[in-house]
Order: sequence, then C-alpha cells, then structure tokens
Amino acid sequence: MRCLFVSVILALFVSVILAVASLSLVADEPKGLYEIELKTIEGKAAKLKDYEGDVLLIVNVASECGLTPQYSKLQEVFAKYQEKGFKVLGFPCNDFGKQEPGTNKEIKQFCTTRYQVTFPMFEKLHVKGDNQHPLYKALTGETSPFPGNVIWNFGKFLVNRDGKIIHRFKPKIAPDHATVTEAIEKALE
Repeated sequence: MRCLFVSVILALFVSVILAVASLSLVADEPKGLYEIELKTIEGKAAKLKDYEGDVLLIVNVASECGLTPQYSKLQEVFAKYQEKGFKVLGFPCNDFGKQEPGTNKEIKQFCTTRYQVTFPMFEKLHVKGDNQHPLYKALTGETSPFPGNVIWNFGKFLVNRDGKIIHRFKPKIAPDHATVTEAIEKALE
C-alpha cells in the first residue's frame, strides 16, 4: 500500500513538472505573427498587431546593396495600395555582405532623404543565424508555408489580413513586378 502511495505521488509530481515545463515553452513562443515584439527605427516598442487587418509586405532591406534601388519601388507600391489597407514594413539587416552598416538613425535618414520612404521602418535585426529575430524565425521556420533562410537583402514576404504568410518573393523580384502586385491585389480583395 505504501509503495502504491509513493508511486502515485511520484507520478503526480512528474506530471506537474512536465505540465509546468510545457507551459513555459509555450509562453516563450509568440502566438502568431501579430504577437511578435518589434522596435520601430526610432526605438519605440511595436508589434505586428499594430498592423492587424492590413495586408503586409515584409522586406529585409539594406542601404549599400545592388538591390537598394528597390526602395523606390517599395515606396511606389506602398503609395499605390496604402488606402486599401496595405503596408510595406522595412527591416534593415546587415547579415549579407555587411551592406547595412549604419545606425538606425543613419538608415532612417538615408531612406527618407534618398528614396523618400514613408512606409514603416524598424530597427536593424538579424534574419538568419544564431541571433535570428523571432519575426524571421516565424517567416522562415519549419512551420512557415515558405520555410528556408532568407538568401539576400530585399527578400519579401506577403502576409494577408489574417496574419497568414501567403507568398514569398526572392530578392531580385522587384516590388512592382506583376507577380507581386497581382498577389497584393488579390490579398486586398
């Protein structure tokens, strides 16, 4: 009888430990794209939830890349569709060829002066590697519909109004390319 009592207590103890461990693991993981914490390029706290209900084009950007002129096309696409609930979100990244060496202040100055960027920009982050930001873990991880590392600057992810990743575009595909604009228009319907 005593042995049975000890076994039951031990089983309950193990169950409680496993339940607590699984809760702490779940608490560390965002409950979706909207819950991922970000910082604006000015350093203010933000979440993708701030854009819930909008169609989003999430882009890792760089100021010293051969694809940097895409800033102009990103701004044009943003201006064309923003009244319909569309946002371009720019995430500076220095992971590829050290092509985004500036500070957040320098990046903002560059984008607004050189390309007249008015779409939301965020603090510089890592899109790959050991310090990969949770946003890019969600966009490129095993549970993403488009898994796999970002391969270069100006990779693009299209997210629908429900926060679901619906398309991924390679860096060299310009933001105003028909495949991108058609996907945006369909998502805005």
